[in-house]
Amino acid sequence: MELTTEQEAIRDLVHEFAVEEIQPLAREADENEAFPESVWDGLAELDLMGMTVPEEYGGIDADPVTYSLVNEQLAYGMLAVATAFSVHCLATSCIASFGSDEQKERWLPDMAEGRPVGAFALSETGAGSNPAQMQTTAERASGHAGDSYVINGDKQWITNGKRADVIVLFAKTGPEEITQFVVPKDAEGLSIGPKEDKLGLRASDTTPLTFDDVRIPAENRLTPEGEGLSAALSILTGGRIAIASQAVGLAQSALDVTLDYVTEREQFGGPISEIQAVRHTLAEMHAKTEAGRLLAREAARKRHADAPDAPMAASTAKYVASENAMDVTNDAVQLHGGYGYTTDFPVERLYRDAKITTIYEGTTQIQKTVIARGLLGE
Repeated sequence: MELTTEQEAIRDLVHEFAVEEIQPLAREADENEAFPESVWDGLAELDLMGMTVPEEYGGIDADPVTYSLVNEQLAYGMLAVATAFSVHCLATSCIASFGSDEQKERWLPDMAEGRPVGAFALSETGAGSNPAQMQTTAERASGHAGDSYVINGDKQWITNGKRADVIVLFAKTGPEEITQFVVPKDAEGLSIGPKEDKLGLRASDTTPLTFDDVRIPAENRLTPEGEGLSAALSILTGGRIAIASQAVGLAQSALDVTLDYVTEREQFGGPISEIQAVRHTLAEMHAKTEAGRLLAREAARKRHADAPDAPMAASTAKYVASENAMDVTNDAVQLHGGYGYTTDFPVERLYRDAKITTIYEGTTQIQKTVIARGLLGE
């Protein structure tokens, strides 16, 4: 699909930022497991933190295709940055979509400027792919402080866990009821666990959250009781398109690095780009990257049109793009030979990072389940 002039301009702007500001910091951030805060501030200066914030609250309320483009280009720079960005936008999207006017006014203007950082607390140790099994509870209580909820439970694998000051939380308000809340990080009884030691995405702070009798005012509830899960699933359609787009950007980065390498690396009397097997592998890498890109763009277009099959399109895009990113980065490492297995070139980091795109926002197996349900009209 063709992009508008404005969409092309935003894509090119973010690409330039990714190449000039993110990529030079990527290796050090990965090695030190430290998020590059200067990059975050730079994104805020570009007014990108308000992508899913309405204009009246200081955002730009970007259309889904533009949002897809930004995620793709940020991942071209470094997946950890793109992931932190998309989770922040998930949080602002929840508040913008389900919050009251007072809640929007309280949180969104500052979040559109990049801080406070947002987190999205849905997953639990025993309820990753099946949120209905979550154990975190929010019990209604009354007292001298007025109506409130008391929250108890543990959340797992929370991106921006340490960096965030605003947490969009999902908790059970009844046996079959999941409700959505906004919890400030400084709430008494909320503790942040240690960062996970991960295969990839090492610059992203992924932590558990523990809620021990955390009391929040009733006005911090985002959705009516029992409507949080359906709200989460509607938001995750956009989240899955974002991850598909990130997988595309990561794959493109691996392909571009590999193209540079094979034209410079000489073997058997010439650059290895002259070897037919290498050329065929490059063609496969390009085709898989482009397939993911087209599926992500189409899913974004359907979401923008509010098409009934948008969730299925999002799952299809995420499934194909993430699995293709694994294939493309694997080929990139292979074509680099021994160098690809070292940190001398970025392809080993891209290979490690690619794996998470097949897991978060719903595993590949979950995406296949969603696709099958759509095919069968369930």
